[in-house]
Amino acid sequence: MNNRLCSLVLALSCLAPVHAFDRVTGHHFASRSEVLAQHGMAATSQPLATQVALEILKQGGSAVDAAIAANAMLGLVEPTGCGIGGDLFAIVWDAKTQKLYGLNGSGRSPKSLTLDHFKELGMTSIPAYGPLPVSVPGAVDGWFELHGRFGKLPMKVLLAPAIDYAQEGFPVTELIAYYMNRSAARLSPYPGFKETFMADGKMPRKGEIFRNPDLAYSYRLLAEQGRDAFYRGEIARRIDQYMKANGGFLSYEDLASHRSEWVEPVKVSYRGHELWELPPNGQGIAAQQILKILEGYDIKSMGLDSAEYVHTFVEAKKLAFADRARFYADMAFAEVPVAGLLSEDYAARRRSQIDPERAARSVDPGNPALGHGDTIYLTTADGQGNMVSLIQSNYRGMGSGMTPSGLGFVLQDRGQLFNLVPGQANSYAPGKRPFHTIIPAFVTKEGKPWLSFGVMGGATQPQAHAQILVNLLDFGMNLQEAGDAPRILHTGSSQPTGETMSDGGVVSLESGFSAATRRNLIERGHVLQENLGSYGGYQAILWDEVNQTYVGASESRKDGQAAGY
Repeated sequence: MNNRLCSLVLALSCLAPVHAFDRVTGHHFASRSEVLAQHGMAATSQPLATQVALEILKQGGSAVDAAIAANAMLGLVEPTGCGIGGDLFAIVWDAKTQKLYGLNGSGRSPKSLTLDHFKELGMTSIPAYGPLPVSVPGAVDGWFELHGRFGKLPMKVLLAPAIDYAQEGFPVTELIAYYMNRSAARLSPYPGFKETFMADGKMPRKGEIFRNPDLAYSYRLLAEQGRDAFYRGEIARRIDQYMKANGGFLSYEDLASHRSEWVEPVKVSYRGHELWELPPNGQGIAAQQILKILEGYDIKSMGLDSAEYVHTFVEAKKLAFADRARFYADMAFAEVPVAGLLSEDYAARRRSQIDPERAARSVDPGNPALGHGDTIYLTTADGQGNMVSLIQSNYRGMGSGMTPSGLGFVLQDRGQLFNLVPGQANSYAPGKRPFHTIIPAFVTKEGKPWLSFGVMGGATQPQAHAQILVNLLDFGMNLQEAGDAPRILHTGSSQPTGETMSDGGVVSLESGFSAATRRNLIERGHVLQENLGSYGGYQAILWDEVNQTYVGASESRKDGQAAGY
């Protein structure tokens, strides 16, 4: 072969498609091996937070202790996804009682803000930013509820690592720098935001050291004075003063009256396993509805990269989301037919509405029988067999932009998810919890703990929850492969905020799906559209009963890390 031909072959080989993770073992899309450890495991969306969780476990802390410490750390290093200005949900497997416990740590709307006020402003939807979408932050009370029931180490110990990092600083990762800089233009006009996050006039770039001494101050107050520092003490008073000064409605009284709620997780069976989610006001049961519809199909024989599978999945999602738009809401204000929505009979009726050859352009909610019940996700497990599935968020990225002076965090904009049409399940009302997107998940097998997992990312979450289980139980993937596999995302369904699907929505597929599959989907009437960054962020811990070992996995699309010891 002459030199010119060698050069041509070399050049062509450089242009040839190389699977990003060409590995000796596993599927071509697997980014890394699963993590295996016997004594404890943590999987979070940021390596520093994972290391903090492991540090707590090694000090004798429980899985809940490690989760709280990691969440506090994430509020510092990943303010684009979470913080103590937001809400929290958790599912805990308690090894002592051999039972799952659910915590709804979401806050309620201000009692002084009425639906009439939005009408007077001429609004048909609640804005994404500013004072109007702010609801009570529930995360801190959630920490202390979890700690009071399942914690072992003092809160001072749990918050110490995050306090040190907030004071001394940490290097910002590439992904978080990207999202922080994207937030700057939207949120910098709001009082306190620039002073907290843009002290030198700009957001940090990759590798730059970012400090948040104000957040360190807030964490110290919590460590020393407990949850009341946030809801009845100095932090509550500062939030109250700030909101009054800037046209807001969230008040000291709203904060002082807040309490988290312990709830019973609900389950459905799928391929011999039980998926547990929390009941509304969250959207977790949408994942269960999707799976109950899919259970009637031979998904395994379809294969991951097939138009038949993608079409069936998307149509099942449309049906579940039509119900989500109609029924999901704060159960203290609306009668949500949870048992009916998750019943075998109802799943069969909804399944019969799927045309195997044609995409539905519109979908009506069903008629179930009445029964009687942006974001970070992390999971931890300790040496005693306790496991925690925890998710926490400010909603849209960094939240509302409203940043109380001297406290180091942004208040959430979760209230944007209310409907302003009177008489709907999710219609705005004072003192009501909005429809919520963030959902932790847990899977048991024959009544024993098997998998703690979650996938952050708005309406992506129930779709991804269902896909993770399909990948594990139908396609036989391991825990890391199940998260790395290319994902399906459907957008444009009817929404709890009032929007109605009339055009079939849009299907986005990650790059692992073939051209043949895409072409077939278009022939079935689906509209395909490229999407970047909306496929969620996955963390998981599985208990291997046979080998008495934890198996960890973390999202390759984010900065996440699973680690154990």
